[in-house]
This record gives sequence, C-alpha cells and structure tokens, in this order.
Amino acid sequence: MVPMENYLILSAIVFSLGVYGVLARRNAVLVLMSVELMLNAVSLNFIAFATYLDPDRILGAIFAVFVITVAAAEVGLALAIVIRLFRSRSTSNVDEAAILKW
Repeated sequence: MVPMENYLILSAIVFSLGVYGVLARRNAVLVLMSVELMLNAVSLNFIAFATYLDPDRILGAIFAVFVITVAAAEVGLALAIVIRLFRSRSTSNVDEAAILKW
C-alpha cells in the first residue's frame, strides 16, 4: 500500500503549481486552468484522507464529486465571462479586466 504522505506531497505539488499559475499568468483561460489544478489537488486530498481514515466508507469520494461539480459550474460561468470580455476588449488578459466598465 502506498503511504499517505506520497499522496499529500503530490497534492501539495499540484496545488503549488496551481497557485503559481494563478499568480504568474495574465491570460484568463490559463488562470482558470490553474484554479482547476488547485481544485483537483483538494479532491486528491479528500480521497486520500477518506481512504486511509475509513476505507469502508466512500465519504471522500462523495466530497470529491461535489468539488468536481462545483469546478465544472465555475468553469462554465467563468468562460462565459471571459468570452464576453474578449468580445468587448479583444483581449483575454486579466490586467485588461481590472476595469469592468463597459
């Protein structure tokens, strides 16, 4: 059996990559992908803790499915906002979206 520390280290690396992507990228689509990386790291933590703390129950998987559902809704709404921004400003840079006056 793989130790839980390996899953936690992997999750920390994926979450760190997501934070770096959010802070360093200017393109809104890449920022959204980085947020998805962070949410996937959280899902991995839920499943790892649930597997090691109580292997008979699937509570961690249920929470992970909820996180995936919220992430899908978030991406759908955020992509609609990015498309609207691109149509009005002809760019998808986050710096250009700082002033949301149309």
